[in-house]
Amino acid sequence: MTLLLLAVQTGLLLALLAGLVRVLRGPSEADRMLAAQLLGTTAVALLMLFSLTMDMPRLLDVALVVAILAAVAVVSFVATGGDRDHDLL
Repeated sequence: MTLLLLAVQTGLLLALLAGLVRVLRGPSEADRMLAAQLLGTTAVALLMLFSLTMDMPRLLDVALVVAILAAVAVVSFVATGGDRDHDLL
């Protein structure tokens, strides 16, 4: 069971890395925001798995806070106008 959880955590870390690349190189603001949402969701999943493997139930509270912050980030992105890629010339 521990080997399976380690494999899942490794896969989630790779997804986190792919999302970070998209945040840095995203062609538009909307792509970057979706990648940031992926980072938040993946972080929640990783924290929950770490809580299981390391027997630290307080990490579940941290995961909840990260989930709320990710949701607030998306709402604020949409409320401020979202994707504003315009030509400046």
